[in-house]
Amino acid sequence: MIAALLAVAAVSAACDLEAPSGAAGCTRAAVDALPMNAIQVIGTHNSYKIAIAPNEMATIRAVNPKEADGLDYGHPPLKDQLDAGARQLEIDMVYDPQTGTYANPLGFRMAGAKAVPYDFAPLKQPGLKVLHEPSVDYRSVCPLFRQCLADIRAWSKAHPDHVPILVIMNLKEGGLSMPGAVKAPLFDAAAMDLVDAEIRSVFPEAALITPDQVQGKAATLRDAVAAAGWPKLKAARGRVMFAMDCPPDQVARYREGRKVLEGRVAFVNIDENSPAAGYITLNEPKEDAARIAAAVKAGIIVRTRADADTVEARANDTTRQAAAFSSGAQYVSTDYMRPDTRFGPYVAKLPGGGKARLSPVRN
Repeated sequence: MIAALLAVAAVSAACDLEAPSGAAGCTRAAVDALPMNAIQVIGTHNSYKIAIAPNEMATIRAVNPKEADGLDYGHPPLKDQLDAGARQLEIDMVYDPQTGTYANPLGFRMAGAKAVPYDFAPLKQPGLKVLHEPSVDYRSVCPLFRQCLADIRAWSKAHPDHVPILVIMNLKEGGLSMPGAVKAPLFDAAAMDLVDAEIRSVFPEAALITPDQVQGKAATLRDAVAAAGWPKLKAARGRVMFAMDCPPDQVARYREGRKVLEGRVAFVNIDENSPAAGYITLNEPKEDAARIAAAVKAGIIVRTRADADTVEARANDTTRQAAAFSSGAQYVSTDYMRPDTRFGPYVAKLPGGGKARLSPVRN
């Protein structure tokens, strides 16, 4: 713990942790001695999402304008987001044991001859599928989970000095209750194993940061992170960490009776006092400020959000963003690494610029 504190003290608060060595207060030796949970970076929410086609959006808006507002955003390819400085990505996925379940969505069918073209071929292939909602918000920069993983892996290999990338996963179940809508099945034990298998088919162990690696010989993951068990940046550069941002029932299915997360690839969003605590999602940076600070001080990695549901972008309101960055959460997510000119100038950027900085709150 003392060594970790000394390492932090040796690095300037203005240092870009991905900058070449030599900048004032930013030597590579000092930076690489930092624990990986001492950083703060920006990332994207629902990183895979392509905007809903305008005519399909108009149909949604006619039924539920507020829902339409919340869905009215999209992102460029994952590579472009990573190039722009995103060091956290979010992937939603659905289980497809029958293969092809999501290849003929209701929204596209309703648009008829006016439907905006979309390549459904990937959705007819085996494997986990990546989309926001099966029937009306199905367009994705990487419809196959394996494709998303391959894109991230290729970028990571080409940029081996990047700070650890966090990939958050949401497991979608169910769907709209209306005629013709598709409902995604439960992520059962086989589906949970498939998540890990698809990740390991693309990422070798040496390219991952896993719960077992961080826990080491500690009795629990929580014990390990509280005792500065996170890798130093020198060891963590060029690697990727996965986390399940899931409700308790899904977390229990993923753990499946394990004491902690033995053998699993991903960390889980779980109560800070759990033996499996190493990561937590706390998306309300103002309301959860004290809880975020306490989690960070306990060694837990936190993700929060700078904006949500297009609300801040439409109002050009940076209040939530400022709270997110000052909270100490290591990963701050946004839908606006670049402005949506339909709404105005709102954009979220890491304070001070650069790709990664020292978190203002540390354990």
